[in-house]
Amino acid sequence: MEKWLLIPVFVQILLTSVVMILMGRRRIRAAKNKEISITAFQTMDLRGANEQVIATSRNFDNQFQMPMLYLFSVVFTLQLGLADLTFLLLGAAFVVLRIWHSWIHIGRNILRQRFRVFLLGCVVLWVIWIRLLVLALL
Repeated sequence: MEKWLLIPVFVQILLTSVVMILMGRRRIRAAKNKEISITAFQTMDLRGANEQVIATSRNFDNQFQMPMLYLFSVVFTLQLGLADLTFLLLGAAFVVLRIWHSWIHIGRNILRQRFRVFLLGCVVLWVIWIRLLVLALL
């Protein structure tokens, strides 16, 4: 079961990589179109950039927030020998929700829908951590 627990981790890493590539392409396009100065990237002052550039940049930053807590939960789960189907399914649900959140955020960016998906992902993550805490203490 331990090896299967890594599949959602690899998918999360793939998501982060895809968002990074898309972010780079959008930034380069904006700089080529003179929508933003190339020097803006020295301090990451994206004022004046279009919504797609800003949203994709923020989404990339997001991949190093809540997903890091998920990745740490996997490390602890594996270290404590607690890997099971429930952790696998919860992890898969979390990563699917992260993909959905990114799809919304870098796509049409519907705030209400994006927030609901984000919040649902947080709930799944909290369940993972509460379950990990309970099983580690028992």
